[in-house]
Order: sequence, then C-alpha cells, then structure tokens
Amino acid sequence: MKNTFKSPLKGIIPPLVTPLLDNDTLDKDGLERLIEHTIAGGVNGLFILGTTGEFASLSYSLRIELIERTCFLVRHRVPVLVGITDSAFSESVNLARVASDSGADAVVLAPPYYYSSGQPELLEYLKRIMTRMPLPLFIYNMPVHTKVIFEPATVSTAADIEGIVGMKDSSANLSYFNQVRYLLRDRTDFTFMVGPEELTAEFVLMGGHGGVNGGANMFPKLYVDLYKASVNRDFEKIVPLQNTIMKISTSIYNVGHYGSSYLKGLKCALSLMGICSDFMAEPFRKFKDRERQKIQQLLEEFNYSEWI
Repeated sequence: MKNTFKSPLKGIIPPLVTPLLDNDTLDKDGLERLIEHTIAGGVNGLFILGTTGEFASLSYSLRIELIERTCFLVRHRVPVLVGITDSAFSESVNLARVASDSGADAVVLAPPYYYSSGQPELLEYLKRIMTRMPLPLFIYNMPVHTKVIFEPATVSTAADIEGIVGMKDSSANLSYFNQVRYLLRDRTDFTFMVGPEELTAEFVLMGGHGGVNGGANMFPKLYVDLYKASVNRDFEKIVPLQNTIMKISTSIYNVGHYGSSYLKGLKCALSLMGICSDFMAEPFRKFKDRERQKIQQLLEEFNYSEWI
C-alpha cells in the first residue's frame, strides 16, 4: 500500500468546492484557478469530494473526472486526499482505485449513509474495505450527515487496522476530541484533523494536527496563518485571526436561511472573487441577486487581499 506523505499530516487542508457549470459539467477553468489559488496561499494539501465538494450530489462520471483532473493539475505539489464515501461498498472501492491510478495520496471515508451501523459493524466494514484499498485511508466522522458516530473506542481500534492513517472530525465536539486524543496518546503517527474552522485554533492548541477548513477555499493564507500561530502558541496573533474567522462564519455563511447557506455563501464568494462558478448541484440553487449583493458587500468589508 502506498503512503506518499509524511505521517502525521499537518496544517490546513481545504475541502475544495466542486466548481460546476451545470449538474453534470465541471467548471474546468474554475477548478484550475481554485487549485492554484489555494496552493499559492500555502495550504498543506487538498481534499476533494467531501461535504463542501457536494460529493453526494455528483454523478460517478463527474467524480471520476474531478479526481483525474485535480491530480493532473496539482502535480504532486501538495498531497491530494479523495473522498470515497458512498452507500455502496463497491463504489467506494472503485473510487479509491481511480484515486490511486490518478496519483492521489490518500482517500477519506465516512460511514455509509442511509442505514445506521453499530460500532462492531463499522469496524468490520473498515477491516473488509481496507483489504481492497490501494491507498492510505482517513476515517471521516460526520454524524450530522451520516447519523452515525465513530465512537472514541472505535477510532482507537480502527487506528490499528493496517492502512488507516488518520481521521477528520466534523462533530464540533471538543470533548469528543479529548477522548480520542487520550486513547491515541501513544500514536504520534496518526493524523487528527478538525473540520469546523471555528474550532481550529483551540483544536491545534490542544494537540490536533490541523484543519480541513472550508473558508480556506476563499482565504487560504488566513487559515494557514491561524494554524501557524496556534502551533507557536502566539496568542497575540491567534486572537485577531480567530476573530476574523468568526466574522466570516457569522456573516458569509449565514446570508441564507437554510442548512445550505454555508456552501451557497462560500461558492458565491468564490464567484465574486473571480475564481470559479457558483452553480450548485441539485437539489440546491445558487444565491439570487439579493443574497449575491449581500455577499459582495461583506467581501468589500473584509480587506482580504492579505489572506490569499
């Protein structure tokens, strides 16, 4: 099994949006601009086909195209992590093979959605799928969407399965993080990343390895600077950077009225910044003119040139 990055992986790994022209057409130019934009901002890797990438709304042919094109464009400058979460075991395996053949560095897997799995069933699932994995694997704790949590004891056991090298936690629960960290206190090689950007500084200060932060699509250097300040425990820098990230979270991500507002706001901002299309895959629609104008106003209030 390949392991082409140094463990543990550290830093800021943006979960890339998937630039689209329509429901089944990739915005190829936008994807290239987005990749170059984030890499220029100093990020430590890229994660495609995650929640922010709308993976569950994309056809398999589009997912494959995205994997192949992203790996081609990145050219091994930073590690590429590919989401392979699916309700069908065989489809996750197929996507992992595409990722391996395309030159990706690792894959990311949340529990299969729709059916709720017990913890023993999750462990057996991971053991079976790892016998088919051509790349190292990160488990992805995303209970708000999968309705299943990787319990701390399950994570500890999973870390001993050959090929499982880390975890992304999007539970937004620091108590959970502390439990997992304690159980894995002797596993310095096991990567532990947090999803919610509002918690990244505290997470890193408590021993986490970094953030898989959606806002780094827009302002990569802001999140990289926060990570570095947190590693160095430089609170004079952490406080203003954290305040800026909270302002983004409470403004750009909250222009709409529904659970999709975060992603609509993020994609709208990227569109207004001239990076990529803001088309949303079904069942969602991009912001209309009123919301778009609000996002434009918010961007103008941010002096964001120093963060990109």
